[in-house]
Amino acid sequence: MNLAVGWTPNAVASPVSVKWNPARTVCVIIYGELFASADGPSDSDDILARLLDAYLRNGISCLADLNGWYSGLLIDLQGSKTILFNDRFGLGRVYCHESSDGFLFSSEAKSLLKVRPQSRLLDTRGVGEWLSCGCVLQNRTLFSEITLLPTGSAWIFSPEGRITKTNYFQPSTWEDQDRLDPEEYYTQLRDTFPRILRRYFSGDRPLAMSLTGGLDGRMIMAWSPRGASELPCYTFNGPIRDCADVTIARRVASDCGQPHHTIQMDDRFFRAFPALADQAISITDGAMDVTGAAELHVNALARQIAPVRITGNYGSEILRRNVAFKPRIFPDGLLNPDFARTTAAAAATYAEEAAGNRLSFIAFKQVPWHHFSRFAVERSQLTIRSPFLDNELLALTFRAPAIASTSVAPSLQLIAEGNPRLGRIPTDRGIAFGSAGVVRRANCAAQEFLTKAEYAYDYGMPDWLARVDRCVSALRLERLFLGRQKFCHFRTWYRNQLSGYVKEVLLDSRSRTRAHIGGAAIESMVSAHMAGRRNHTLEIHKLLSLELIHRTLLETA
Repeated sequence: MNLAVGWTPNAVASPVSVKWNPARTVCVIIYGELFASADGPSDSDDILARLLDAYLRNGISCLADLNGWYSGLLIDLQGSKTILFNDRFGLGRVYCHESSDGFLFSSEAKSLLKVRPQSRLLDTRGVGEWLSCGCVLQNRTLFSEITLLPTGSAWIFSPEGRITKTNYFQPSTWEDQDRLDPEEYYTQLRDTFPRILRRYFSGDRPLAMSLTGGLDGRMIMAWSPRGASELPCYTFNGPIRDCADVTIARRVASDCGQPHHTIQMDDRFFRAFPALADQAISITDGAMDVTGAAELHVNALARQIAPVRITGNYGSEILRRNVAFKPRIFPDGLLNPDFARTTAAAAATYAEEAAGNRLSFIAFKQVPWHHFSRFAVERSQLTIRSPFLDNELLALTFRAPAIASTSVAPSLQLIAEGNPRLGRIPTDRGIAFGSAGVVRRANCAAQEFLTKAEYAYDYGMPDWLARVDRCVSALRLERLFLGRQKFCHFRTWYRNQLSGYVKEVLLDSRSRTRAHIGGAAIESMVSAHMAGRRNHTLEIHKLLSLELIHRTLLETA
C-alpha cells in the first residue's frame, strides 16, 4: 500500500502531530488540539500513544476517546488499511471529492478546486441554502462534486480502493442516557465544569480570555485556574461608543484582578476592508461571508495580546439550547429562477434536519454547518479554545432535565458559587444572580429594548423606517442606538465608509452578468440602499460574497 500525506506549516494554528506505535505498524497523523478525557492523560503525545494502543485492541471505536477539534489519518500497515476521521462536531472540517478515478480529501476546498477543474462550479442547491440559512446543509458545499466528511466519521480505505464509510460516534449514545433531576444535574454540573475547565488552560503558550457581557465567558472567569494578573482579557468594540460588552467585561475583569484591553474597530478596518473581505472568503472557502472581514481584523489584533484565545463560544447553544440560525426568504428579482427556487426549498430541508433532538441538532448540525465559518476565520489568527464542546460536559448536558435545559438559572448559580461578585453584575441582557423579580424584569426589558432598537437601526431596519430615517438624516438618529450592543454596523457602513467598494464590486460588468444574478435588479438594489430608501444589508453581504467566491476561489483556483 502506497500513501502520501502532506501539509503546510502554519505558525498560528495547531501543529500537525505524527505518532507511531513502538513496533511502527500503526501511525496516526492528526491536525488540531487534543485535550484530556475523563480518565486519560493530558499530554498530546501521551494521548496519541494511548490511542494507538486502544486501536490495536478495539479498532476504530478508540476514536470516541479523543476530546477536541481535529481531523486525521490512522495508517494501519499490518492491516493494510487507512482510516480518515474527524471530530464529532465537524470543526476539523474535511472536504471530499469522490469519482471513478479516485477519492481526494483536504482540509480546504480550494485544494480540491485546483486539481479538479470540474468542481469549479457553484452547486445550485448549496448556494440556495447558503443564501437562505447562512450555511450549506446536509454536508453539501458551495461547490459541485465536493462534499463534507460527516461528523464523527471513520472512513476505511483498502489497498484495492474500496471505501467503507462508518461512524465511530452516534448522537444516540448521548441521547439515550437517563435524565437527571434538577438538583442532581446542577450538582454534577458544579463538579464537572471547574474540573474540565483546567484542560483548556493547559500548555506553555500564552493565552487570553475573550470576554463579553454574557454568561458563558463569565462562567469561565468565575472558575478560572489563573491567579490575579495572569489572564489578560479583551473585548471587541465598535467605533461609536463603548458597547455593553466592553463596559461589563471591564468590570468582570477588574473584579477578578485581571487586566482588560479594548480592541477597537477604526479607520484601519475600513481601509483594509477589500483585502480582508477577500481573505475571509478564501480562508473559509466561502463558508463565511464578507462580514468575516471584521472578525479577521479584531482577531489579528487579539493575537498581539496572546496566541491562544479562551472563549465562551457555544455556551448558550449547549447549556441553553439556543438555535442560532433559521431560513429566511431571499428577495425576489435578485436571483435567476433556478437559484431562487433553491432558496425557497432550503426551508423544507432545514425543517427536516431540525426535527428530533434539539441538542443533537445544535451540536452535530448547527456547529459544523453554521458555526464553522466564524470558527475558521478566528482559527486563522489564533488557537481557539472553548470548554463548552468538551465531550464530558456535553455528555452531561444531554442528561439535563427540561426545566434546566433552557434556563439561565444553573449558569447564574454556577457563576455565583465560583465568584459571588461576578454573580451580582448584570449581563448585557440585564440578568443577575439573586435579583428580585421586578428588578430583573425591569433590567431585562430595558436591555431588550436597546437590543431591538439597535437591530432596527442596523440589519433589521424595515424599509418604511429606512425612508423615515432618510428624511431626518440630519439628526443622525442612528447614533442614539448603534454601538450599544454590537461592534459592527454594516447597514450604515455600506452607505458611507464602504459605499465605494460596494459599487465597485456589485456594479462591475462581471458581477452583473453572473449566471445566478438577476442583473438589472442589482443596480436598483444598490441605489436604493445607498440613498436610504430601503435596507438591503443582508442581500449586499451575500451578493458581495458570491462575487468574491467567483474571483478568489473559482477563477483563480
